[in-house]
Amino acid sequence: MKNSAANFPKNAAKALKDDNLQYALQRLEGGFRVSRRASVAEVDDFEGWRTRAKEIKTNAMQNIASLLEEYEKNVIASGGKVHWARDSYEANRLVGDICRAADAKSVTKGKSMTTEETGLNAYLADEGFEVVETDLGEYIIQLRGETPSHIVGPAFHVRKEQIAEDFKRVHTNRPADRNLEEAKDLVLEARQELRAKFLNADVGITGANLLIAETGSSVIVTNEGNGDLTQTMAKVHIVVASIEKIIPSLEDSATFLRILSRSATGQAATSYVTFSNGARRDDGQDGPEEYHVVLLDNGRSNILGTENEEVLHCIRCGACMNHCPVYAAVGGHAYGWVYPGPIGAALSPALEGSKVMRHLPNASTFCGRCDSVCPVKIPLSKILRNWRNKEFQEKLNPPRQRLYLSLWQWLVRHPKFYYWVMGKAVSVLGIMGGKKGRMRWMPFAGAWTKHRDFPAPEGRTFQSMWKEQQQEKSND
Repeated sequence: MKNSAANFPKNAAKALKDDNLQYALQRLEGGFRVSRRASVAEVDDFEGWRTRAKEIKTNAMQNIASLLEEYEKNVIASGGKVHWARDSYEANRLVGDICRAADAKSVTKGKSMTTEETGLNAYLADEGFEVVETDLGEYIIQLRGETPSHIVGPAFHVRKEQIAEDFKRVHTNRPADRNLEEAKDLVLEARQELRAKFLNADVGITGANLLIAETGSSVIVTNEGNGDLTQTMAKVHIVVASIEKIIPSLEDSATFLRILSRSATGQAATSYVTFSNGARRDDGQDGPEEYHVVLLDNGRSNILGTENEEVLHCIRCGACMNHCPVYAAVGGHAYGWVYPGPIGAALSPALEGSKVMRHLPNASTFCGRCDSVCPVKIPLSKILRNWRNKEFQEKLNPPRQRLYLSLWQWLVRHPKFYYWVMGKAVSVLGIMGGKKGRMRWMPFAGAWTKHRDFPAPEGRTFQSMWKEQQQEKSND
């Protein structure tokens, strides 16, 4: 996937002017957020589940090498093959080699953020394979030539009317005057179009929500059933997953299945939870003839043992972005790469480099909502702060910004001078605010006051009021 994260400020400005996008983003509050709150409220000890999930992930990352070896052993025992990919290029090449060995022409795909990361679709298309996304949201954005704007709802940004236009543009074998005003009509047409793709596919590719070391299983959770059709109807099934998806045991998977759907869509469980264990057995009637797993590193090993390791605990629920005020304002495409929202801002610099991704950790208000809703308790605010520190240490931010930060750093290290400066500044700003108590322009805050008024202070600092209060107490 082409990386445009370096253009985040321009991307964000464009997103703020996109009326269709802004209309779609309004649905966050009444959709994902409300559903999550209701679902979590049904559970007596959701915090206990979060704590347990965090413990499992911490243990898994500390023992990731042995768990991956155990997983490989059990996949092979079930008749499958495991392939190791250091980077996106190797992962794509391995998938292409498997497709060529199967003499494949058509490929169906289930939803997979990992293959978005590697740019698999474009690679396979260049190699001459027909690739069709089968998740409805992914299918829609494939027709539009776009990338996902949300981890769970890839076509979240697209309005129903736009989808109808795209279907009429692409599905030319159908009557041009057909009625596609209702969502059910769009779903039915997509189902009919995709049915033939499932039946004729030579290779089916899925991602994995979990990889279970104990059993060699890959696990996917879906609401459409397309994942099951993708991996069972083609003669070859390929799982493409990143290495941090590994967990120790089948019992552990129950914890993640409980918290994943509640955090993502507000469901107690998704419609389909599928465990895949190798190729079709000799006496079996269903399933693929071949089963392959491509395990992607792509920089994740470099995160292990660092201060940012917990970012690898992510289970891709999307809860952090659903509750993020920045994501709610600009959507996913503004982030410029595969993973949007707080998790993207925390993970992308580790995978693509802090120089390229330096804007993303700054796209945060540090309100902490992402920390509070993350089902595995990733300290996203802390990790974003780590990346900001790294940006400053490596002198990646603009000279003027560095100057202001250096001045502020010096000021706060000299308390007496700080109190004096703040007292004068508060007095001046209070006068600037006038009777209305708001300023339409403020020094060093032009970007803020360009779009909104700034509330003026009332003329006193917290320190002065605190000091006065303490004196009154001592006099009493």
